[in-house]
Amino acid sequence: MVVLQLRFLLVPFLTSVMGAAQYMMQDAALMNYIDRRLLSVEKRLEKCNQDILDYVEEFRDFSKMVLSRLAGLNNHKAEVKSEVENLLTRIERAQRDIDYFGSVTDSNTCTEVHEDLVKQQLFEEAEEKKKLKLMLNASCDHMLAGIKSLKVVKKTGDKHGSWMKDPGKKHTKIYLLSGSVNNVIFEFANIMTFMESNHTLKARRVTLPFPWEGTGHIIYQGFLFYHRYGSLNEIIKFNIQKRNITDQMLLPGAGRIPAYQLSPSTKIDLAVDEQGLWAIHAEPETGGNIVITKLNHITMAIEHTWDTSCNSKDAEAAFMACNTLYVAYNLPSGGTSRIQCVYDVLDAVNTHEIPALHFPKRQGSHSTIHYNPKEKQLFAWGDGSQIIYKLHTKQK
Repeated sequence: MVVLQLRFLLVPFLTSVMGAAQYMMQDAALMNYIDRRLLSVEKRLEKCNQDILDYVEEFRDFSKMVLSRLAGLNNHKAEVKSEVENLLTRIERAQRDIDYFGSVTDSNTCTEVHEDLVKQQLFEEAEEKKKLKLMLNASCDHMLAGIKSLKVVKKTGDKHGSWMKDPGKKHTKIYLLSGSVNNVIFEFANIMTFMESNHTLKARRVTLPFPWEGTGHIIYQGFLFYHRYGSLNEIIKFNIQKRNITDQMLLPGAGRIPAYQLSPSTKIDLAVDEQGLWAIHAEPETGGNIVITKLNHITMAIEHTWDTSCNSKDAEAAFMACNTLYVAYNLPSGGTSRIQCVYDVLDAVNTHEIPALHFPKRQGSHSTIHYNPKEKQLFAWGDGSQIIYKLHTKQK
């Protein structure tokens, strides 16, 4: 009887114990499942975080690359703009030539030229001359009649170089640019300081970011305009006081041959007269004849170009004065320099009636000759000497 009672008591107890064990196993399985899921989520979160870090790093690298490219594009902005403007100018010039050749009679045919066509051409030429006179201020009416005297201001010893005042400024500063390839300008307070024996002690040194080529640079309105060394025809506009490049341009057709045969290092010669900034160079297509271009010194844009009859053979230097080009010639071995070719862009001077003008009391050669319209003098560099020539002028 007692056994039966114990049996009845143990059955429910064992049943409850087994049920509790089953629940514990289920709970353990659930906890294991939850742990695995959390581990999976944590791994995914970790991967997500790493991906974000990778994306951030990739974006930073990309940003650096884009900013670098944009900086490069910004640096070339002025050059690209100048190239486009020069291309447009050349296209317009070519179009005018095409229109002209299309309107005239072929010399090999017997086609009769219509009188109205000739009148139209003459009218257009007259209008073009009127525009040029307005642009160049036709009141500039004097021409060179002689070179009166010279003064040797100093002798630095360098065979090639250029020296000048800024005719666009009121100050008396003197600038010295020595050598056909260099990147240092010497600025002197006045000509007396320049004439002192050790000329570099009291000079302000200005270093250019790119060296010049040749000796045809010019200083005007506080800016140095020069042909960049290593480039075919790039002209740089450099602010002397701020010491930075403000603009640049390419001069179409220039840079392939020297502007003057006896000064082979100078491919582009820049000049200033009463009308502002000019560029002088030679082209193979013109048979070596000199080409002159009027430049806007503010915008660095080409205003007009003339093909002259002056040849670069045996030429050593040239300068502009009152819309007129004067070319100095010499012997390859050196001798008496003489002006033998004159070209007036407004045809106000009959160049055939001008006698050869000789530079006085001097044997040698010139590296540069620059006209100063403010003082009506020539600043020349001859065999290492810095020379001033006084001029005699007359009305055109």
